[in-house]
Amino acid sequence: MRKRLFDIAFCVGVGSIVLVPMILIAALIKLEDGGPVFYRGVRIKRLGRPFRIWKFRTMVPGADQLGGSCTAANDVRITPLGRWLRRLKCDELPQLINVLAGQMSVVGPRPEVGAYVSRYQPEDRCVLTVKPGITDWASLWDFDEESILAGGSSPEELYESRVLPRKLELQKRYVRCPSLWQDAKIVAFTIVKLVRPRWLPAELKAFNELLRRDTGGADAVPIKIAS
Repeated sequence: MRKRLFDIAFCVGVGSIVLVPMILIAALIKLEDGGPVFYRGVRIKRLGRPFRIWKFRTMVPGADQLGGSCTAANDVRITPLGRWLRRLKCDELPQLINVLAGQMSVVGPRPEVGAYVSRYQPEDRCVLTVKPGITDWASLWDFDEESILAGGSSPEELYESRVLPRKLELQKRYVRCPSLWQDAKIVAFTIVKLVRPRWLPAELKAFNELLRRDTGGADAVPIKIAS
């Protein structure tokens, strides 16, 4: 109940601040190519149930039929305005609707597409015991995912082999030790990341140190932040 109250208070507070910018963004998207303002992709929420996520559309209309669910920085489906929205994370703002509807929380494991969830190992499925969120530890660590996905011939394979396992590890750590204090820290850290994309909180530096040990010193910071 405390977490739900936190979510509602956050949405009301932030929503009152970003309402006008969101209206402006919606108008710019419509003016750019005349297509839909929102993207309503299917994601998996708590207990493995599907739902439709709210996001500002950043790709050309019908992008789902033109490629996979993973998006690299050099993906030709991204519109010029969409690149700007993605860089500033403004495309995520409509997910406040999902939070108010009770489908998501402000902080929680980012919701995945069903194809990846179906391949979760039994120990990974604990991330489905809580509501998905707009931001989490994995989002902070993986702040510029599109850059690393642009470095391979197959973004889907690169995501599944290098990015997803590490995101799941951070998400499992969040689920095992939930607290409102942790949620407040993640929200604060997310705001800092928007201003300083290269910055990492101490908790994630420790996580990268564990990665360095696990990989024998290689690939300690797998997500490269674009300059």
